[in-house]
Amino acid sequence: MEVRMADQSSSRFHQIPEALWERLDLVIPVYQSSGKGGRPRLPMRNVVGGILYVLATGCQWKAMPKQFGSGSAIHAYFQEWVECGVFEELWELALIEYDQLKGIDWKWQSMDGAMTKSPLGGEKNREKPDRSWQAGRETLDADRRPWRAAWRRRRRRQCA
Repeated sequence: MEVRMADQSSSRFHQIPEALWERLDLVIPVYQSSGKGGRPRLPMRNVVGGILYVLATGCQWKAMPKQFGSGSAIHAYFQEWVECGVFEELWELALIEYDQLKGIDWKWQSMDGAMTKSPLGGEKNREKPDRSWQAGRETLDADRRPWRAAWRRRRRRQCA
């Protein structure tokens, strides 16, 4: 019998232990079935398993194994849960539980604190280019605008 690699690696995400599921189930939003009919919602264990699979493997949403459900549907759940703060709440609960089990010495915690020079940062007294920055601008046609001016006028589309 042939077993595909995706099936082997996804099985550990598909079978979420009951102890973990009890913790996750407290934070995951509760969805009511629609009275209008339509396609039924995916089982929440499949959704959580699919999200964990993508986050752990780094694969694209549509490339996840079909046993979790549609990649686009699971991605929609993921986006909704990010917006609702589900993952922040899970992170907070995990920190609290770890603090109770092992203890966290909070006075020694810090944010990202890289204080070294970049290895490819270059020297202060490096060689100057052969021509100045403005020399390239002088060759523009009179009716052609520099790209920077066009960039300032263009407005970015805002997310709703």
